[in-house]
Amino acid sequence: MKLADFKNLDMDINNIGSWPLVVKMIAIGLVCAALLLAAYLYDVRPGLEVLEAGQNKEKELRATYEAKQAKAAKLAQYQEQIKEIERSFGMLLRQLPSKTEVADLLVEVSTAGITSGLKFELFQPQKEEMREFYAEAPIKIRVSGVYHVFGDFVSKVADLPRIVTLHDFSLAAKGAGKDSPGNLIMDTTAKTYRYLDEDEVAAQKAAQHKAKAKTR
Repeated sequence: MKLADFKNLDMDINNIGSWPLVVKMIAIGLVCAALLLAAYLYDVRPGLEVLEAGQNKEKELRATYEAKQAKAAKLAQYQEQIKEIERSFGMLLRQLPSKTEVADLLVEVSTAGITSGLKFELFQPQKEEMREFYAEAPIKIRVSGVYHVFGDFVSKVADLPRIVTLHDFSLAAKGAGKDSPGNLIMDTTAKTYRYLDEDEVAAQKAAQHKAKAKTR
């Protein structure tokens, strides 16, 4: 059927059965298309929007889950690192003497000097300096001897089971004379460290809190 034939058709909407077959097929096609469009607009599209929202929510939840999984993995690493730090701290703490053991440690430092061939001319413990969880006990030391024995003394101090550090070295010639040929004098400050007992830790924290309150 040609386009011109449509113009000559007298189609009665109330008598669709009299329409030509081609016209009926076109009309049916248009009705089906309209129904499909209506179904998409009122049923399918809202469903697709719900589906898309659900997919977005799934992506969001998945990202949140993966982020929490990563944090959980890092948390396990952090906990292991903390345990290692605690173990290392415990080992270090065991190297610090208690208040009653400091006197023995001073004897060990003195013995290290004497057995190295040094002569003590000054061995003077100073006032302790309190830190957060330990006390620092400096000792002013002056010893004399020939050059090579100073290295032996330093090595023996480093090998002590407790922590002892040497600071502020100075070397000077002792002076000429038959009694001291080639002798040197070394001045240094040895620092020993001891851990604070519970009462001392509590007193230290109270003092720090009081100092902070004054600065406010």
